[in-house]
Amino acid sequence: MPLTARLLCVALVLSFAAPALADERAFLHSLAGNWSGKGTVIMRIGTPAISVNCRLRSTAGVASVSMKATCRGMLVVNRTISADLTARGNRYVGIYVGPAGGRSTLSGRRKGDAIDLAVRWNKIVNGDRAAEMIIEKVGASGLRLRTIDRDPSTGKTVTTSDIALNRG
Repeated sequence: MPLTARLLCVALVLSFAAPALADERAFLHSLAGNWSGKGTVIMRIGTPAISVNCRLRSTAGVASVSMKATCRGMLVVNRTISADLTARGNRYVGIYVGPAGGRSTLSGRRKGDAIDLAVRWNKIVNGDRAAEMIIEKVGASGLRLRTIDRDPSTGKTVTTSDIALNRG
């Protein structure tokens, strides 16, 4: 293939990729900042939900976002969690570090204002290693973090964490 034809092909491919990268960059940067809020966490399906207050700091790059949160529940329990995601178009991959310190993998895609991720836990949690995590931008100043798992005894889905945060 002649050099000019190759250059034309590269330019054509890049012209289609640039808008997708720009869209993800703008979305990722909308997640950056300091957030605080509250919600509930179920440590194990079948146990009562714990009310938590959380603070989250998020930084964004061209095609990545890094989040680190500290949540406090029952006045004495303090847990740190983090997620590091990399965007490839509207597809995301990354690592989640839960309160016990284990590294679990994340993969999924952005759907509108939410990143819908499959979680592959580093150990068995609630009877298996699979769950779903949703990171959703809510309006100009809101962020919602949810984890959804399956109850091994009933097969029904259970929201195991639901945290609503606001910027500031």
